Amino acid sequence: MLTPKQHKLFQFIEKTLTEKGVSPSFEEMKAYMGLKSKSGIHRLVSSLESKGFIRHLPNQARALEIVPRQNNIAAFYPIANDDSVSIPLVGKIAAGYPIEAVRTQDTVSVPPQMMGMGEHYALTVEGDSMQGVGIMDGDTVIIKRADRAPDGTIVVALVDGFEVTLKRLHTRGHSVALEPANPAYQTRIFSADRVEVQGILVGLMRQY
Repeated sequence: MLTPKQHKLFQFIEKTLTEKGVSPSFEEMKAYMGLKSKSGIHRLVSSLESKGFIRHLPNQARALEIVPRQNNIAAFYPIANDDSVSIPLVGKIAAGYPIEAVRTQDTVSVPPQMMGMGEHYALTVEGDSMQGVGIMDGDTVIIKRADRAPDGTIVVALVDGFEVTLKRLHTRGHSVALEPANPAYQTRIFSADRVEVQGILVGLMRQY
């Protein structure tokens, strides 16, 4: 689990990589986090590396990248406390075969540490194709709105304009692969014009 500061920096790194194609400098991270010295940033970056969320690329000046691996789905938090923030629960999403999203007007209470910059919404998971990364049927996933995502990120993908699914995104030239995390399901490959990224997974909540 990430601390609030680690989570905030991780989201800033992810956002900068998505928007600019390069990771933020240590000076930019220091300014964003409101720290007075680089040593604090070094400690936060080292913590994110040790927890498997980011890694350094060799022989590059601005050399951080997001690690596309199953434990890189932010953190798990218990549902709701007195400091929670309400975000829209916009419907259901398939972690299995794509289904058409079912929209609701409900809200869900989310710990503020789970969210960073940008607009967020929640979806209820149906299916088991992402169980390999700990996403189970009935879970609530927290999504940051985005129309682009780093390769290897778990995203909400709109297929052919009406089917919505939660999968790991891989780009292959002019094709897009939507990869499950369950061997019972196959990776589906589409031409890039058939797939629209609608958000990036940043957290997950579960009730028992």
